[in-house]
Amino acid sequence: MKTLTTTEELAAYCAEAAKYPYMTVDTEFLRERTYWSKLCLVQLAMPGEGDENAVLVDPLADGLDLAPLIDLFRDEGVVKVFHAARQDLEIFFVDNGVIPSPMFDTQVAAMVCGFGEQVGYETLVRKIAKESLDKTSRFTDWSRRPLTDAQKTYALADVTHLRKIYEYLKAELERDGRGKWVEEELGILTDPETYITRPEDAWKRIKTRTNSGKFLAVVRELAEFRESHSQARNIPRSRVFKDDALVELASTKPATMNDLGRSRLLLREARKGDIAEGILAAVKRGLDCKPEDMPKPNTSRDKLQVNPALADLLRVLLKAKTEATGVAARLIAPAADLDAIAAGLRDVPALKGWRKEVFGDDALRLCAGEIALAAKGSSVKIIQL
Repeated sequence: MKTLTTTEELAAYCAEAAKYPYMTVDTEFLRERTYWSKLCLVQLAMPGEGDENAVLVDPLADGLDLAPLIDLFRDEGVVKVFHAARQDLEIFFVDNGVIPSPMFDTQVAAMVCGFGEQVGYETLVRKIAKESLDKTSRFTDWSRRPLTDAQKTYALADVTHLRKIYEYLKAELERDGRGKWVEEELGILTDPETYITRPEDAWKRIKTRTNSGKFLAVVRELAEFRESHSQARNIPRSRVFKDDALVELASTKPATMNDLGRSRLLLREARKGDIAEGILAAVKRGLDCKPEDMPKPNTSRDKLQVNPALADLLRVLLKAKTEATGVAARLIAPAADLDAIAAGLRDVPALKGWRKEVFGDDALRLCAGEIALAAKGSSVKIIQL
């Protein structure tokens, strides 16, 4: 198991990797005590067998610069293969301003190829590579040095088996003509907007039970303060205050330090100093917000008149399509899309792109009364009317 600890070693490896059509990539990181992920290890493998052509890269080694790897990530001639890539891509985008291109996510491809929803790497290793994984080092502190042999073995397995999984899934997609489906799904993963967190939009993630403009204005200001404070100090949001405390503060609207002291959910550290002052200022900004500047939640779907019978028929149609294609039902159309279609909406993902081809066209025909569904043994048959 070779570990690269110098820029020169990494540059030599990347120069060799650039000769191949693809490489597999994974990372190990820590995020429990920080806002931004701390990259602790990068695993890379070129095509080959076993540990052949596979290495570990130590980004914590003194003087090591990831620039050769970043250049390789920009090389359009080499496909960068990940499994469940979102967090890995976020790290490289935040730290280095790059999203590997072209890239391939075996989790997305596996859902298209009939392996179920959000299938895990271990499952694919077992079903495709016919191997098993030792997960004893799964929960470990990857920032500590030196790494143990067990840690290295565990980490390297995340890219060595990935080669066989990628080659299998790629062949399946080419055989079934579904490569474009995966490309569409990867559009979100490769969009920089996916990894940009704007403090002013943080309130949209907070679950509340009211749409009161005044209340939401306070929620918005508190969420923006927490996000900015967390980013500036690189600490988790929960270290500032948790969501339930945020909602409590928006309800009680504290105006003084004494008011903060009466909070049931606020952490002790948040009742004094910078955080306490930030909370009080945020609450005041929310209360002073003009009506025209108050947040306006999207309630367009709250009053949808869903036709329950049609929604049930759409679910039956979706089940039939899932069985026919092997594609995970939630990937084709989540329940919210089915209800929206049954309520007459047409601007939904299930009616666009490859989903339209697989499900959407027949869903619209069902809504228009052009087709019917009938049971035939244990399957569902579509009947043209």
